[in-house]
Amino acid sequence: MTAPVIRDSRPADLPAIAAIYAHWVEHGRASFELSPPPLEEMAARREAILSGGFPYLVAEDAAGAVLGYAYASAYRPRPAYRHSVENSVYVAPDAARAGTGRALLQALVARCEAEGFRLMVAVIGDSANAPSIRLHEALGFTHAGTVPSVGWKHGRWLDTVLMFRALGPGDTEPPSRP
Repeated sequence: MTAPVIRDSRPADLPAIAAIYAHWVEHGRASFELSPPPLEEMAARREAILSGGFPYLVAEDAAGAVLGYAYASAYRPRPAYRHSVENSVYVAPDAARAGTGRALLQALVARCEAEGFRLMVAVIGDSANAPSIRLHEALGFTHAGTVPSVGWKHGRWLDTVLMFRALGPGDTEPPSRP
C-alpha cells in the first residue's frame, strides 16, 4: 500500500468522516459517545474546530478515498490552556494498521508545531486500546496517567489513558502565540 496523502479536510469529506466515526462509536471504545452523531452535527463540529484556528486533516488513498482523519482542538477552554491542544485520530477499519494513523498524527503534530502550540495531549479511550497507545508512544508521547473506570460503554467500565508530548520548544521558552 502506498503512503496516504495527508491534506486539509473539505466539506465533501464529511460523509466519509462521519462513516468512519460512526463505526468506532458503534463498535469501538476509543470514543465514549453512545450513538453516532448525524452528518449535520459532524459538520458543525468540524466548523467549530476550524473556526477555532485548529487543523482538521484527512488521509486519502491514490483514488481519493478518505482513509482516516485527525484534528486538534482546545485541550481546555480557559485562556491559560490556549497553548495546549488535544488530538483525535480515527482510521477507517479497512485501513487500520497500515500506517494511516501514524501519517495523520505525524502531520497533525507538525501542523500544531508550525502554528506555535506547545503541548499536545492525547486522551485515549480504553486502557486496552494498545494500538493507539503504541502509536502515541512511537511518536514521542509520554504516559501521564490513567483515569480508571471513568466511562460505561458496551456493558463495561472503561478507563482513559492520558499521554502528552511537547511541541516545538515546549516549555523551555515563553509562548510565541498570543
